[in-house]
Amino acid sequence: MSTSEPPTWPHCAQGADPATDPVGCRGIHVPGHTACLAHLTDADRDAYLTALTPGDSIDHRGTTFTQSLLLVLLNALRDPATGRARLGNTEFSSATFEGVVGFGSAIFEGAADFGSAIFEDAAVFDLATFEGNAWFGSATFEGHAWFGSATFEGHAWFVSTIFKGDAGFGSTIFESEARFGSATFEGNAWFGSTIFKGDAGFGAAFEGHAQSGPAIFMGDAGFGSTIFEGRAGFESATFKGEAQFESVIFKGHAGFESATFKRSAWFGSAIFEGVAGFGLATFEGRAEFESATFEGDAWFFSATFVTADSLGPLVCAGRIVLSGAAFGSPVTLSFAARRLECRRTRWSATAEIRLRYATVDFAHAVFEYPLTIAAEPGPFVLADGSELADAALAGTPGPDVRVASLRGVDAAHLVLADVDLSGCLFTGTVHLDQLRLEGACTFDTAPSSVRWRRWPPVRFTERRVLAEEHHWRASQPGAVQGWNVAVLGAGRAGPLQLAPVYRALRKAFEDGKHEPGAADFYYGEMEMRRHADDIPRGERGLLTAYWALSGYGLRASRALAWLGAAMLLTIVLLMAFGLAQDTPMQTATGTVPAGGGKVTFEIDKDDPQNPTGDRFTGERFEKALNVTLNSVVFRSSGQDLTTAGTYIEMTSRLTEPVLLGLAVLAVRNRVKR
Repeated sequence: MSTSEPPTWPHCAQGADPATDPVGCRGIHVPGHTACLAHLTDADRDAYLTALTPGDSIDHRGTTFTQSLLLVLLNALRDPATGRARLGNTEFSSATFEGVVGFGSAIFEGAADFGSAIFEDAAVFDLATFEGNAWFGSATFEGHAWFGSATFEGHAWFVSTIFKGDAGFGSTIFESEARFGSATFEGNAWFGSTIFKGDAGFGAAFEGHAQSGPAIFMGDAGFGSTIFEGRAGFESATFKGEAQFESVIFKGHAGFESATFKRSAWFGSAIFEGVAGFGLATFEGRAEFESATFEGDAWFFSATFVTADSLGPLVCAGRIVLSGAAFGSPVTLSFAARRLECRRTRWSATAEIRLRYATVDFAHAVFEYPLTIAAEPGPFVLADGSELADAALAGTPGPDVRVASLRGVDAAHLVLADVDLSGCLFTGTVHLDQLRLEGACTFDTAPSSVRWRRWPPVRFTERRVLAEEHHWRASQPGAVQGWNVAVLGAGRAGPLQLAPVYRALRKAFEDGKHEPGAADFYYGEMEMRRHADDIPRGERGLLTAYWALSGYGLRASRALAWLGAAMLLTIVLLMAFGLAQDTPMQTATGTVPAGGGKVTFEIDKDDPQNPTGDRFTGERFEKALNVTLNSVVFRSSGQDLTTAGTYIEMTSRLTEPVLLGLAVLAVRNRVKR
């Protein structure tokens, strides 16, 4: 009410001045008098107070109360039997209380109206009982306001109320509606152990700490569009009705640890500028966080989602911690976040996790039904058809989704789609051979190009490699550069542990008809077997030879190179030792028996002679090449060879076809689909 306008009730007008204050004192007339209680004569005031009895209704709208004046008024209404002031219908609207206001333990048997009242110092309503409706709308508490253990049996209205100091509602009981719409809490606000049996509306602004746990909201709790400037504490609070936090802004820490939401919890479009704590919270109904924004970390560790069918889409610029959380029904999680931690999370039904930008830690998660982790290619689409704005993650590499760990997971029902597995830890995963990989799932690769490690230089063929192999190779003495040692959590996994992981992933790729990918993991498996300490020396030697000759039957270039070298060596040896000097000529010898008659001829061929003179001629090269090429396909060249050449050809016909077969096998393994 404007101070230049007179109130609607007959007012005292004490001190009115046409120039400066045409209204004067705004206090209502005391019945039978033309002045307010503050400006009555001492005799008239004493007479008025003496006539009051406990339970009487009073009307002192617009009156200014000093601490002593209020005290004598309450003493006149105090019940001698209980020592508590009892008031009937109470009118204090637009009143001004200059000192400490002490309504502690008072009983308001009728309606209590403190609308637009001004409390210039502390206001104490501890243990007060409001049996009727209580109005504090547009009131201003310039000091602390204490309502601890008060009971509001009727409606409690604090709409547009301003609390400039601390506001304490600890252990307060609201039997009916409690409305704090558009209220402003500039100091700390405590609602600890408060019980809201009716609807609770908090469209308010909390500029200090707001503490409510372990409050009980028996009806709907509406905090829509509320602004919490400081800490908002709802620890251990129980919301038995709908919990409405849509479009709420939490500028400080939002604490919902151990809170219980019996029905739906609505946090749509809420903004959490600080850390949001929902650890150990229980969501028995829907958990609606669509379009919510977490500028810090979002903690849901050990939270329980009984029937929630979705969580998100939401944006988190920090971490979303779901470690130890339990999901009791089919659910879809849609997050755009930097990191998602799901260690030891329990899933009792099917689940789908759709992500953008995030790095996922899924270690030791437990699920018995199909679970999918997939990358969302574009921004999430909200229910109204608009796209979720994820500008808070603009500086994050991505929006690729990376899996950090699957250790301890039973992968029999796990599906990964379009995710980056280059840094994923697999050792300790169960039923890894049944893992389903859909879309473009990428792995890390071996270092490319030639790496120098003294002599000779080392060249690694490009292939898919597990993060644990990177860590193991980088930690070996004399390791070449290019292997990544900074693999968080890789630990002491070595060849003995990695060989079965490669074997299981190879089978998973084979079941998915991805033969080139399976070939890479077969190569990794054989590499780990070759380096494992428990492999006998003889078997390790065979594996080394298999690797050196053809890359375990997967490197065609290596097998062809050895084949070419073997053929070249065969040609050189044949030219040097295998081809005879000249083609042996046949000779015939005969014996004529005495007396003539029959003649017998024995035809023989001279043994090929070892070459002498110039052995490396074009003609000899052509002959050696013919022998070598025929030996590759197990055919005889028909060439006359020396004894050494015969053995050289036999060796060539044994080794070179094997190398040719390895090359053909390698080509087939690389192009097979």
